[in-house]
Amino acid sequence: MQAPLFIGSEIYRGSSYGALHPLSIPRVPTVIDLSRAMGWLTQAQYINSPRAKPAALTAFHTPRYIAALQAAETTGAVDADTRARHHLGTLSNPVFGEMFRRPATAAGGSLLAATLLAQGGAVYNPGGGTHHGMADHAGGFCYLNDPVLAVKAFLAQGLTRVAYVDIDAHHCDGVAAAFHGEPRVLMISTHEARRWPFTGALEDRAGGQAINLPLARGTNDSGFAMALNEVILPALQAMRPEAIVLQCGADAVAEDPLARLELSNNAHWATVAALHAMSPRFLVLGGGGYNPWTVGRLWAGVWATLNGHEIPARLPEPARAVLAALCWTRQPKVPGDHLLDTLRDTPRDGAIDQDLRPQIARLKARQKMWV
Repeated sequence: MQAPLFIGSEIYRGSSYGALHPLSIPRVPTVIDLSRAMGWLTQAQYINSPRAKPAALTAFHTPRYIAALQAAETTGAVDADTRARHHLGTLSNPVFGEMFRRPATAAGGSLLAATLLAQGGAVYNPGGGTHHGMADHAGGFCYLNDPVLAVKAFLAQGLTRVAYVDIDAHHCDGVAAAFHGEPRVLMISTHEARRWPFTGALEDRAGGQAINLPLARGTNDSGFAMALNEVILPALQAMRPEAIVLQCGADAVAEDPLARLELSNNAHWATVAALHAMSPRFLVLGGGGYNPWTVGRLWAGVWATLNGHEIPARLPEPARAVLAALCWTRQPKVPGDHLLDTLRDTPRDGAIDQDLRPQIARLKARQKMWV
């Protein structure tokens, strides 16, 4: 079997949404540097991401929106009409120097991944996972929607059973809008309840094609394991997907500033390992994550999991130096030793929220697709 492939780009190293934005932090570069420091990322496995051309982006996005996004990057400004229509130049979706090229690179990586996976395998594009982007406007730090473009590319190859699984702390509203009622796509999302964008309720089926399981604030590894083993995996087993796209957002861990779930990164790695065995084609994307240490550690561990590498109890000095060199203007305190010396979090098991099992029972009774 072909070794997994890693799609990356230096554009993530040299661009930022702005000093005060949650995405001012380095993320993909940290994953690349950690993986190389650990000896996990060979030259043969690394692919430099192409930038998607505007014509490719119109598989989901409107030409008018793509033109507006390019113009905003070129001029460094937007007018009031563009801001209102396309949600550009806002606090969440600011104007910055690479505001078209950077998301177009993420989209190009996910489109390339779908092509590379035509014959099977696993591909990792940590710069992807921008699941809030809408056809005609930006949303939630997402200018384009590379998960939608990747799923559409799989459908264009003739696949008829594509699963999209999203474990980000925020619901995948852009993906849900794109594939509402699409019988070839099953969308499964766990996300924090009553968290922006306030979509993805338990009763929301996206035209019969979505399974949404909102998780209570404070959900730990035990609660997530129940969701994984009693909802996600049985639904996938029943579907027998020809391709799985996993959005592996890192904002559901305890230290993230933009969510209030209490997972350890073990929960994400267990999901990656389980889903990898369930489909001949497996695309893993990044997503949310706003603490530079937890994101880098979690996503580097995703790459280790895909390759079957052992994650050591303590990091060798070159890898530790990568984490020690990070800084975070939003949280100037020095991180705890565990965020510098290890990749694996201590498991965060514990009591399960009293509403989780009844919610799962309601899903099973309604869906009946994995019973």
